[in-house]
Amino acid sequence: MATTAREKFATQVNSKILSTVRSLAQSEGRQLQALIDEALADLIEKRKQTRPRAHVMAAYQASHETFGPLYKKLAE
Repeated sequence: MATTAREKFATQVNSKILSTVRSLAQSEGRQLQALIDEALADLIEKRKQTRPRAHVMAAYQASHETFGPLYKKLAE
């Protein structure tokens, strides 16, 4: 199994959140860094899925330029 390069960084976290994450890590028998990795990976995946694709947004913008007044009337 290939090891992934790791990089240290420092940040500040709400003390209640950090305490809860530390408790989770301990109860699951995992290292804190493993939970942080998992949380960051989940955040990245979540953000990827909620961002519209560029070509979809371009089609929407073109449609809105053409049919904007109609969309406004339909919304009323």
